[in-house]
Amino acid sequence: MEHELWFTAILNKLLNGAVTPLLVKIGQPPADPAHPIPNYVAMEMLVVLVLLVAAIVLHRKLSMESPGKFQQAMEVVVEFTQDLTDEIIGPGARRYVPLIGTLGLYVVLCNLLGLIPTLETPTAHIQATLGCATAAFLYYNYQGIRHHGVVGYLKHLSGPMLLIAWLMFPIEVFSNAFRILSLSVRLYANMLVGDILDSVFTQLVPVFVPCLFGALHIFVSLLQAYIFMLLPAIYISMAVSEEH
Repeated sequence: MEHELWFTAILNKLLNGAVTPLLVKIGQPPADPAHPIPNYVAMEMLVVLVLLVAAIVLHRKLSMESPGKFQQAMEVVVEFTQDLTDEIIGPGARRYVPLIGTLGLYVVLCNLLGLIPTLETPTAHIQATLGCATAAFLYYNYQGIRHHGVVGYLKHLSGPMLLIAWLMFPIEVFSNAFRILSLSVRLYANMLVGDILDSVFTQLVPVFVPCLFGALHIFVSLLQAYIFMLLPAIYISMAVSEEH
């Protein structure tokens, strides 16, 4: 059994009475009914809580005349996301900014969480990254159906020529399904390796070398969050495009 983090212990104490029966009901009984929530899920819940608190604080302190530093920082994030979507998706891109921006913030906070003592990186677990990838997959396919209609989207996946639709459609379906694996494994592998390196070098070498790996962890965290914004934006652009 994995070592239970302090935040996980709190959640299990508060929620095990509701979580355990739910898991049993859906046919996934936990190994330990008193501790049904694993660390990576607790860390994801912590990130969600941080984002919710930050959103509430930001909303209450919004100001046009004298914006605070936090508001200015969030405006930079919004402008960056807007520029990204405008460049990749084109007209109508702003409607996708909330999802892509939220994905970016969520992933970067999950990636960086392991740098805080007594916490760990949830994106170093494939279950967490698979959940994010599945959310992106469902979203861009929904937007494709919303834009083209069900029949139109199926035609969109069948290629520009009816003659080769029988070949293009299964290829496109497989390609779309493979994107879930590509998104999830890329993020998972990078963060898992980063966590392992941090752990090993923190125990074996003087302080300045772990600091270098900590800086590398931050760089990789930001880069992977950017990729997790970039690729869904590309997939949305392909899903809603008028030309295949």
